[in-house]
Amino acid sequence: MQAESFAVVANGFAEGPAQALRDYLVEREASVVMVSHPLTREDGTHHVITRYERGAVVGERRVRVPVRPPLSYLADPLVPVLPPRIDAWFGFNPLACARGLVARRLRRARSVVLWSVDFVPDRFGPRTPATRLYDRIDRLCCLRADARIELSDSARDARIRRHALPPDSAPAHVVPMGAWLGRVPTTASDGFRQRRVVFLGHLVERQGVDTLLDALALLEDVSVDIVGTGPLEAQLRDRARSLGLANVRFHGFVPDHRDVEHVLAESSLAVAPYRVRDETFTRYADPGKLKAYVAAGLPVVLTDVPPNARELEREAGAEIVPDDAAALADAIWRGLAAPGRWRERRAAALTYAQRFDWERLLGDALAKLRLSPR
Repeated sequence: MQAESFAVVANGFAEGPAQALRDYLVEREASVVMVSHPLTREDGTHHVITRYERGAVVGERRVRVPVRPPLSYLADPLVPVLPPRIDAWFGFNPLACARGLVARRLRRARSVVLWSVDFVPDRFGPRTPATRLYDRIDRLCCLRADARIELSDSARDARIRRHALPPDSAPAHVVPMGAWLGRVPTTASDGFRQRRVVFLGHLVERQGVDTLLDALALLEDVSVDIVGTGPLEAQLRDRARSLGLANVRFHGFVPDHRDVEHVLAESSLAVAPYRVRDETFTRYADPGKLKAYVAAGLPVVLTDVPPNARELEREAGAEIVPDDAAALADAIWRGLAAPGRWRERRAAALTYAQRFDWERLLGDALAKLRLSPR
């Protein structure tokens, strides 16, 4: 069916598939209700409900719940109390999807799609009650939704194994992370001269930002921009000071992704020094920052953790390094020391990015789901 009205329900306020879908639908003047719940403690206590009509915001309501994540997740299904009456409901996590299933049962939604933005084995710890409950809801959504979307083949296959999903479960489609190539500025053809390294992401242990700071201490005449916030931000700022790093700039959370894109375009090289360990969900993910990096034409240095790391190495000019400060520092130095090679890597990144334009990815996905806006 074609659809005129959509609900997009997700946790978090940073740029991701939910925000991309919202922008795609709003640009086509569909009727959209965007429900944004807090994802991390840094997101605060407000749940935001925004309505769009004919390409413009027509209303916004902020609902305060006096607890922060993860306790606030229990309140997510109650915001808003009365679900909107829409054609297609996109839930970007099991709770959001389950709320859509209830709306469909109440005949307030015609179609429900589970859009999974990650896969985490034992999300709340092995065999804990919270993990068992999460798995039960996730499996229910995989069985009862009209369709589901995964970010990667590895996440799709891992979820099928985890839940022992039968062949008649909701049909699954893989839609990787994308970028708005039509608007993204790219680094200049002599961007290596800036000698600026950029990191984009949530400041938690698995992201390896402490390794990046240690690597920076081994380099001369190289600066670093760190874009993002998280529970380790204060600790990382202290570490940068203790290392005597005057050439590192913490931007914190940048609410407008266009500003993030400009920081990337002014950089020379991007890093993703994920900690190498089996339990990180990045092994099943399609990290959005990697697509943002290549869309900006940045050579990438990363550890062999994301499932597309080797593909980035083969096709996008990326370099894979061990989870080690000295190795990271060497790769950064090499990446900036050879202008000819840097330009080759820039060109490879831009070419690779062409297959991940949100315009095409979202258009194709909605067409497969038969939910294209009228």
